[in-house]
Amino acid sequence: MKYIYGPVPSRRMGMSLGISPIPPKTCNYSCIYCQLGRTDHMTNTREMFYPVEDILAELDDILKKEIPFDVVTIVGEGEPTLYLGLGELIRGIRERVTQPVAVITNGALLYDPDVREELMAADIVLPTVEAIDEVTFRQINRPHGALEQLEILKGLRLFAEEYPNQLWLELMLMQGINDDQASLIRYRNVLKTLRYDRLYLNTPVRPPAEAEVKPVDAATMARANSVLGGTSIDFLVSEGFSSDISDDREAIVSIIGRHPMNQYEIEHFLSDRGVIDPGKLLLQLEEDARIERVHYKGYDTFRLKTGRKR
Repeated sequence: MKYIYGPVPSRRMGMSLGISPIPPKTCNYSCIYCQLGRTDHMTNTREMFYPVEDILAELDDILKKEIPFDVVTIVGEGEPTLYLGLGELIRGIRERVTQPVAVITNGALLYDPDVREELMAADIVLPTVEAIDEVTFRQINRPHGALEQLEILKGLRLFAEEYPNQLWLELMLMQGINDDQASLIRYRNVLKTLRYDRLYLNTPVRPPAEAEVKPVDAATMARANSVLGGTSIDFLVSEGFSSDISDDREAIVSIIGRHPMNQYEIEHFLSDRGVIDPGKLLLQLEEDARIERVHYKGYDTFRLKTGRKR
């Protein structure tokens, strides 16, 4: 599958059927915590990367197989709002499924009235909220030069006022970067100015783009929950990955291009597919030139190398 993957387990929404309408690592941020590595194609220009009808045709093929899922998530391998056909894609999906349609976004383009209008068709929109001041914006998100922090925050406020459905915010907390009390209070002050339905507090559980990025500990996350009133989702999931690709190795490659998997997730995935010797395939993955293995938080995580195509 070129555009659709999964279902994969989502810590927020259950089993998610993912749709990626943009080329790998195409984004207007290069966040230091990104689980896919550094951005290859930095752009702030919206493009019709792929025909909407091609993506929907692939979705039609998937739906014929009656694979169970809880939500359709447009998330991409970068920033999905860069896709110029986003509104048409959301409407096309909603015509085909009864499950909610969600869009996970960095929120950078919410200052654009066209983007805000296109997102109105989604059932759930989940923007990130790290960009609340210029210092953290440049340090954490490393944005495209055309982006300004004040404009992004203004766009988020406008969208929060206009959007009639579920608005879920997510904040990524990192040790020694934005987890101190002063930072949490600044976040709290900004959040007070926004209408939203849920706030998720996260910390890196998979290898980030930059090695110096570290997750916060349990005590810090508990303190953040107390200050901000959010829900912590800083835990690993290890079950529920799915693919209709028959070749086991290529099925894993298809998934990890969008959603890196640790060794236990891969072993469980292979076990569900009836693979007798998962260890043999793990060795093959280590030798695959497209893949890198990163040891992080006591786990070996597999993801596509930066610059590699599926």
